[in-house]
Amino acid sequence: MKKIFLGVAALALVLSVTSCRETAKQTEDAATEAVEATKEAAESAKEAATEAVEAAEGAVKDATEAAGEAVEAAEGAVKDATEAAGEAVDAAKKAAGDAVDATKDAAKNTADGAVKEAEKAVDKAKKVINQ
Repeated sequence: MKKIFLGVAALALVLSVTSCRETAKQTEDAATEAVEATKEAAESAKEAATEAVEAAEGAVKDATEAAGEAVEAAEGAVKDATEAAGEAVDAAKKAAGDAVDATKDAAKNTADGAVKEAEKAVDKAKKVINQ
């Protein structure tokens, strides 16, 4: 019986060593798979982050260009408005000057006409007095 017990114990020991080796191999395989999965997840995360950074850079570039174009358009509009205002002021000055000149001419013509009429009246009065 002792021999059977020792035989069973020896068999159990051999099987347990084999079982431990298999468990160790399975653990090693699982650890290797976990490391590989972690590497793949890290690589995927890195790629996603890179794509996000590139997309953000593109958006910033587009926004910067749009802002620059808007500034240029605004500067052009301000320049055009300033030029138009200057031209309007110049035209108003010219029109005011022309009106002043026309008024002066009219006043002078009226004064000259009045002087001539007065001279005629004086001449008539002199004729009447001399007669």
